[in-house]
This record gives sequence, structure tokens and C-alpha cells, in this order.
Amino acid sequence: MLDLIPSLGTWAPALAGQPFAVATIVRASGSVPRPVGTSMLVSGDGAVLGSLSGGCVEGAVVAAALESMDDGATRLETFGFSADDAFAAGLTCGGELEVHIEPANMNRGCALGAAVRQLAEYGPDEPVALVRRLDGRADGGGSGAVVLPDPGAVSLDGHRGLARLLEGRDGTGRSESTGNSGRAVRSNAALLESFLRSGTTGVLDLGGAGLCTSEAAVLVETRLAPPRLLVFGANDFSAALLPAAKPLGYLVTLVDARPAFASQARFAAADQVVTAWPHQYLAAEAAAGRVDSRTVVCVLTHDPKFDIPLLEAALALDVAFIGALGSRRSHAQRVGALLDRGILPGRIAQLHSPLGLDLGAASPAEVAVSVLAEVIAARNPAATHQPLRETSGPIHQPAASSASPPAPTNDLQQEIAWT
Repeated sequence: MLDLIPSLGTWAPALAGQPFAVATIVRASGSVPRPVGTSMLVSGDGAVLGSLSGGCVEGAVVAAALESMDDGATRLETFGFSADDAFAAGLTCGGELEVHIEPANMNRGCALGAAVRQLAEYGPDEPVALVRRLDGRADGGGSGAVVLPDPGAVSLDGHRGLARLLEGRDGTGRSESTGNSGRAVRSNAALLESFLRSGTTGVLDLGGAGLCTSEAAVLVETRLAPPRLLVFGANDFSAALLPAAKPLGYLVTLVDARPAFASQARFAAADQVVTAWPHQYLAAEAAAGRVDSRTVVCVLTHDPKFDIPLLEAALALDVAFIGALGSRRSHAQRVGALLDRGILPGRIAQLHSPLGLDLGAASPAEVAVSVLAEVIAARNPAATHQPLRETSGPIHQPAASSASPPAPTNDLQQEIAWT
């Protein structure tokens, strides 16, 4: 549902309180176009907002949504590839989707309809979470749904709405739980809290028997504040990296100790430009709680007086990624300096240096792509491309047709490209 926030504010059926249905992907396996949590809204007259598969199953989902509004019942539809029936609604990519379809605004006080109207008030980058039951029995008017404005700092203690979702209710409003249900609720609460604080979207099975059974399940959709990308060093490479990182959703900060360099107009793509000693800035941000496990640190300064204290400070933090641009010679010198400062070899091994995937990049713009490619690969355990630190030999090989390498733009680029 959170993927629809930019458009919810203009979708009249939900805002006007008219009946509509919410179709949401709750399980995805194999090759599928969209992830769990992706939603599509269908109004009573067939108007649609959003898409689940890019066209493969939308027609069948709309038909099921209209049926759910007719009888007021939730549905769980499965779509996959069918070799036997070429005209069946399915995924040509070969994957499989389970789509939960639920009517909203069918009666007064519908929690799901109210939640959609609440979400319409959020901006596209504001942190928010939606937690809702998928069995349609958590309250008297459909599934329970709770909107949380600050999921990264949420506490379930005393939150009656979340407790109600986790405990469950039968058709008469009585608790479904018996026996050791208190322990189960506490366990589910701990899982839900971890989902929210880590920015995870997924289905929490409350009964342990699977979504397709009569047991209850909760869909958790979470969007935290944008992760930070801290770029240290104002040079040609950071000028290319800053705008390239923005479409990936990062809040980008450029830091350089030299005012004459940091103040240049070519760094305007950064959300923030700071003139400060890099290691001092990083330590201050960490102390203020503005550095977390999603933060990416890219060291492009290529100057030991900046690099070494900065890397020492960064390697002491719990961040997602630490990378340093430079040649293999520069990396070896950095490792020696960090060892001399008492940094353990196992921790130094977490440093992505030389930084970037081996794409044959040479220009600053190409190097920016190489750097971001490794950042993306590092946060995806299934990625198969090898970082430069796991390969051997020269980082770049001159093209076979070239008699000599192209003229570098500066000494830094020369060392990076041809060492």
C-alpha cells in the first residue's frame, strides 16, 4: 500500500468514503514483477489505482475485487504460469503470486478505509508503517488496520491497536487465544517490533500454520526515513556520485574540510554540504544518532590525513557499507596504517577497498556507476558480481585497440585508472 502514497491524495473513491477493494501481494515466489506489499485499489465502478504485475493478472484481480465488494468477503487468489491454459490469468515470467483482496468502506468505521485516507496525508518520503490483519476478522468491519507515523521508534507497550491485531478476535469479538496465548502474543509483538524498526515489509504468521489456513496473519509494510549516503571528499568523482545516488533513495551528504572545494556549485545535487574534518563530522553524527545500520560511507578523499582517521572512526560503527576509492597500492597503505592504529584485521576486511565493481569504468561518471553497483550488490546477498577487492591484477585493462591510455583528468583519476 505504501507504494501508492504519492497518488492516494487524488484518488476520489477512497477520499470520498465510497466502497473500494484493496488487492495486495502477500506472497511472491520465483520471478515476479513486484514485491510483497504492492497494492492495487479497485473502486465499485471499476476504476483502478496501481498495478500488481504490469498487466498479466490485473484483469482477473479487478474481477475478484468487484466480487468481494458484492459479497463483502475477503479473498486470497493465486496466480502463476499455466502451460496447459494459454488464456488463463497468470504470470508469463514463471513466478507465482498470492493476492489478498479485501473490500473497504463497506460499512461505517471500516479500519482499512480509514487507514487509506490516513496514508493519503503522508508525503512520498515520510516514514510510516501500515499494519493490518489479513483474515478479515480483527474487528466488526473487516480487517484491523493501524497506521504508525514513526515505525523506527515504535514501542508496542500500551499500543492498544497493535495489541488488538496481534491477539485476534473471533466473529463475536471474543479473543481467539487460549492457553499460552500470552506468550505467543509477546513473541509476535517482538517480531512485529523488529519488522517495524528494521524497515521490513512482510507477512507475520500469527498462528504458525501458514497464510492459506484459517489462522490469522498480519501484513507489515514499513517505510523508514531515507537511508544516508555520506560522501567524503569534494572532487570529480563525488560530483558524479552525488546525483547518481539520489534516484536510489539516499539522503546524500557531502563532507570536505576545505571550504574552497566544498562550496563549488557542481555539488548542488547533495541534500547537504558540510565543511568539516571528516572523522570529526562522522563521530558527531554518530553521537547524535544520525548514523545507523543503513548508512553508507564512501571515502573519496584519497588523502591519508583525511582517510585514515575517517576510516578508523567508520570501522568502529555499525553501518551498512564502508568503501574507499583508490588503487591497490593506496589500499595496501591504508591497511597498514589501520593495523598500526590497532584496528583488527577482521574488521578491516569489511572495508570495500578498492571501491567499486569491475565494470571497466574510467571516467568519473562511470566510476560513480561502479561504486553504486557495489553498494547495491553489498545489500543484496544474492548478488553474484565480484567486488574489486575480490579480484586480482590491474583494476582496468587498456582496450586492445588503444595504443596508449587516454589522458587522465587529474592525478587521482590516473592512479585509479591505471594502477
